[in-house]
Amino acid sequence: MGKTLTEKILSEKSGVDAQASDIVIAPVDLAFVQDTTGPLTIRQFQESGRSKLASPQQSVIFLDHAIPSPNRQLSNDHQSLRSFAKETGCLIFEGGNGICHQLVAEAFANSGDIIVGADSHTVTAGALGAFATGMGSSDIAIALALGKTWFRVPESFKITISGRFQKGVCAKDLALYLIGMLGADGATYKALEFGGEAANNMTMSQRLTIANMAVEAGAKVGLFPSDNITRKYLAAQGRGNKYKALYPDINANYEQTIAINADELEPMIAMPHTVDNVAPARTLAGTKVHQVFIGTCTNGRLEDLATATAILKNKKCNPHVRLIIAPASRQVLTAAIKAGYIQTLVTAGAILLPPGCAACLGLHQGVLGDNEVCLSTANRNFKGRMGNPEASIYLASPATAAASAITGEITDPRKVI
Repeated sequence: MGKTLTEKILSEKSGVDAQASDIVIAPVDLAFVQDTTGPLTIRQFQESGRSKLASPQQSVIFLDHAIPSPNRQLSNDHQSLRSFAKETGCLIFEGGNGICHQLVAEAFANSGDIIVGADSHTVTAGALGAFATGMGSSDIAIALALGKTWFRVPESFKITISGRFQKGVCAKDLALYLIGMLGADGATYKALEFGGEAANNMTMSQRLTIANMAVEAGAKVGLFPSDNITRKYLAAQGRGNKYKALYPDINANYEQTIAINADELEPMIAMPHTVDNVAPARTLAGTKVHQVFIGTCTNGRLEDLATATAILKNKKCNPHVRLIIAPASRQVLTAAIKAGYIQTLVTAGAILLPPGCAACLGLHQGVLGDNEVCLSTANRNFKGRMGNPEASIYLASPATAAASAITGEITDPRKVI
C-alpha cells in the first residue's frame, strides 16, 4: 500500500515504516514559541533540569502577539524571553518583524520538515509540505531540550478541489466552507491533505490560508504537496536549495475523501461564536459592522492586501466603520508600501497597525466595545476572542471584509467588484 504525505514525512524523519496510528519518535527541524506561550514553555524547560537547547539555531522565540507591549506584565514577559535567548543562544525575532507563522513560512519551513510550535496555528507551514503542528508548552519544552518528540501518525482525509475560484471568491471561503462541512471537531487529530486541479493552481498565499485554518476542524496538520509552486516560493525566499518534490502515492490509503468544486463556491461567513457556524455572505446582507479587521496569520499577506486594495481603491470606508489593517510581516509591509497598497488603504480610511497579531487575540489595539460587531479575516471568532465577551465576531475573506468596510454591513464582495 502506498503512503500519504503524512506517512511519507514521518517515515523519512523517524527512520521507520510509519503507518497511520503508529507511534514514532522523530527529530524536529524547528521548535518555536511566541510571547504568550513562551514564558510557560521556558519555565517548563527550566524545571526539567536542562540548561542547554538541543539545537539553538533551530529554536526560535517570536515576539508578535502583544507588540508593542500594552502593559507592564507583558513587557516583563518580553524581558524574560530576551534573557532566555541570550543565555541559550536561540534565535529571537523582535516585535515588528511579524507573526510567528508568517515568519516561519518566510524564513524556516521547507518541504518534508517537522515543525512544532507552542501555538495551534503552527499548521500554517503545511502549505509548504512540512509536517507542522501545534503542541502544549510542556511538549515544546521537551522538544527544545531533546531536539525530538513523539507523534501518533494521524489518519488522513484527502481533500480534492477541482475547478477554479470565481471572481470575488477567495481561499478563505473554501476554508470556511470545508470547516462548516466537517464541523469544529470533524477532523480531530487527522491530517487534511489537499490536492486536485484548484489546489495545484493555488498561490502559496492561498495555500497558507487554507493550511492555517485546518486546525479549526480539529486537524493535526493541513498539508499541500511540495511542487513547482513550492519551489518558486522557496527560491524567492532564498531557500531554493531546500526544495524537494513531495507527493502522496497514488495508491495511498485515506480514511475519507472529500471532493469540492471551486467553481461552485461563493463568499462565506463564519458567524458567532464558532468557526463552523457558516453561511453564505449574501444571506447576512444588512448585518451592521462597527469594525473590520484585515490581517493575522490567516489573511495578512501581500496578496490579501492587494485584494482589499483593489476593492477600496478610489473609495472611502463607511463613516461608522473602523477599518484596521495589520500586515503579517515586515516583508509584507515593505512590499505593500512599494506596491502602493498602504497609500490606497490609508487614503480609504484604514488604520495601519505594525506587523504582528494585532487585534486578533484581544490583548490590545482593536478591542471591541459592548455589543459591537467585528468582521475579521482572522481564524477564530470565539466569544471574547477579541477582548470583549459582550461583542460579536464574524469571519470572512479579505474581499468580503473590504466590501463590508465600504457599505458598513456584511456584503457579498461580488456586489461591489
